[in-house]
Amino acid sequence: MSWGGYRLGFLLYLLVVGFLAEMAGGALGVGYGVFSTTLLIAGGLLPAAASASVHTAETVATLISAISHHQFGNVDKRLAAVLTVPGVLGAIAGALLLSRLSGEALRPWIAGLLLVMGITILVRFVSRWDRPVPISAPFPVVDDPDGLAAVVPAVEEEEAGLSPWQLVFLALVGGTLDSFGGGGWGPVTTPVLLMEHNIPSYRVVGSVTLAGFFVTLASTLTFAFSLGLEQFQWPVVAFLLVGSAVAAPAAAWVCRKIPHKWLGIIVGILLIVTNLRSIVLYALARAG
Repeated sequence: MSWGGYRLGFLLYLLVVGFLAEMAGGALGVGYGVFSTTLLIAGGLLPAAASASVHTAETVATLISAISHHQFGNVDKRLAAVLTVPGVLGAIAGALLLSRLSGEALRPWIAGLLLVMGITILVRFVSRWDRPVPISAPFPVVDDPDGLAAVVPAVEEEEAGLSPWQLVFLALVGGTLDSFGGGGWGPVTTPVLLMEHNIPSYRVVGSVTLAGFFVTLASTLTFAFSLGLEQFQWPVVAFLLVGSAVAAPAAAWVCRKIPHKWLGIIVGILLIVTNLRSIVLYALARAG
């Protein structure tokens, strides 16, 4: 039994891959595109067609995941808003370039960059094991023995972290690499925000996921116009999507429960393993 030239066993495998990829992407903020695209290219799809198919499934899966994150209170709307527009612009630029050029030559360089990022975040989170997790509160805590807190003006808490322009640049790079590599939005934005932006880790993942919906949507629409709908592998899209949709709510809940330090360590290890594997496979292919 087959559908669209794919055997049922392979399609069921894609169902499991979609579930596992969304569990990683929804809970950790990285992994969906990297895992899915690697599988499709290994199965013989061209990089552009694989990236287009993954982004199509990821668009709907990310929307479900973003809704789930919002329901669990995992989204910082201001951060998501700052990331969205430059991320979309980067995704469009990357999709247009990939549809006209071969992204295969850039793949080992992207993998190398993400490998270094993974090592950096792992070392940082292990060495700063007791780093306190920032807690957002609507009002400042005031020592008020006389009951005069009502007349004390609220002082806006200064948030240490990346500046708006740094966030714009980060989102632009993440969106561009996402289209080129089939999965660069989360692996680029999430680790940097975990290391440098002073908000709880679950809000980082939730905000990146919400902005990521618009980034993947922009990539998908750009691929559709530049490549044509015939490049999309619809059976692959369908089975990845079903598995992803099932996993999305559970992943958002898990994200809320993972401690900040462990989230950083897991993300670092995930980046090291996946990108080291990509570099080794590329080197073996070149040597052969």
